[in-house]
Amino acid sequence: MKSVKTILLIDDDDTTNYLNQRLLSRMEAASDIRVVTNGEEALDYLNKAFSGEENYPKPDLIFVDIKMSVMDGFEFLDEYQRFDEDSKLRTVMLMLTSSASFYDLERLKKYPEVRRHYSKPLAEADVREIMETYF
Repeated sequence: MKSVKTILLIDDDDTTNYLNQRLLSRMEAASDIRVVTNGEEALDYLNKAFSGEENYPKPDLIFVDIKMSVMDGFEFLDEYQRFDEDSKLRTVMLMLTSSASFYDLERLKKYPEVRRHYSKPLAEADVREIMETYF
């Protein structure tokens, strides 16, 4: 299976983060897995990563949850669209959700950066499919 350098998990659920991080590590999907717990923390991380700050590698793959406190996934995506296209180049964005409501899935269509949504937590088959499809 292919692997990437850095994956960024954006989710406010500690259990989901633990399960996803453990699975991704076990499958050696990335050499570096970063976790932030809301959209604001993610934007702060990405501002540093996209400006080339040391210790903030640019993520190859981002998983973002829809429903979070402080700043939810849609608010994050609104702000993410403001980054210049060169910064976002070669970063794959996927949505993770426990509630794939019709309304949320329709709303996701407004965000071309989001390639697909997956139910959380991730399964081995999901990770294999993601790595084969996007990398």
